[in-house]
Amino acid sequence: MKTLLLHIFSGPDNQTVDVARVLWVISVLTFIGFGGWHVIANHQFNPMEYGTGLGAVLAGGGAGVGLKSKTEPGA
Repeated sequence: MKTLLLHIFSGPDNQTVDVARVLWVISVLTFIGFGGWHVIANHQFNPMEYGTGLGAVLAGGGAGVGLKSKTEPGA
C-alpha cells in the first residue's frame, strides 16, 4: 500500500513527493465531500453542475502537474 501511495503522490523518480499531486488529491476529495454534504443538507443534486465543477478541478490539477513536470527530478 505504501508503494502504491508513493507512486500516486511522487514524480517520475518515485522518491520525491510532489506537492501539486498531493493538493490535487486533497482538492478532489474535498470537492466530493462538499458535494455529498450539499445533497444531504439540501436534498437536491444537479449532475451537470457537479460534473462541470469536478471536471474543472481535475483539469486544473492536471495542468498544475503538467506545468510542474519540468522541475521534477528524473524528468
